[in-house]
Amino acid sequence: MDDVSVFRLYVLRATYLLLVVGVGTMIWPLLLDSPETAEHFRGVTWCLLSTVALLAVLGLRYPLKMLPLLFFEFIWKATWVVSIGLPLRSSGQLDGAFAETWFAALLGLVVFPLAIPWAYVARRYVREPGDRWLGATRPE
Repeated sequence: MDDVSVFRLYVLRATYLLLVVGVGTMIWPLLLDSPETAEHFRGVTWCLLSTVALLAVLGLRYPLKMLPLLFFEFIWKATWVVSIGLPLRSSGQLDGAFAETWFAALLGLVVFPLAIPWAYVARRYVREPGDRWLGATRPE
C-alpha cells in the first residue's frame, strides 16, 4: 500500500464513515422527504452532499483510491469558511443554520488534514508522473 500503515488506513476508513453517517443522515432524509418543495439550489446542494455520502461508502473499502473525495470535502469547507462564514461572523450575523455549518466546516478543516496521509499524497499526486496525454508516449 505504498508505505501507508494499516492504522492510517483505518483512520481514513473512520473519516469516510464519518462522512457516510454524518452527511448521509443529515442530507438523505431531506432529499427523500421533500424533493418537490426544495428550491433549485437547495436541491442541487442536497443531491451533491448525498452523493458525497454515497461515495464515502467506497472510501470504506478503498481508502487510498478515494482520497480525492476528502480533498473535495476539505476544499469546499475551506471555501465556505473564507467566503461565507468569516464575513458573517465578522458582521455578527453567524446564527441558525449558518452557525451549524460554521461548526461542521471548522470540524472538517481539522479532521480531514489529520486523516489524509500527506506523504502518500506527495508521492502519488505531486512527484509521480501524471497519466499520458493523447498521442504522447512514455517508455515502459
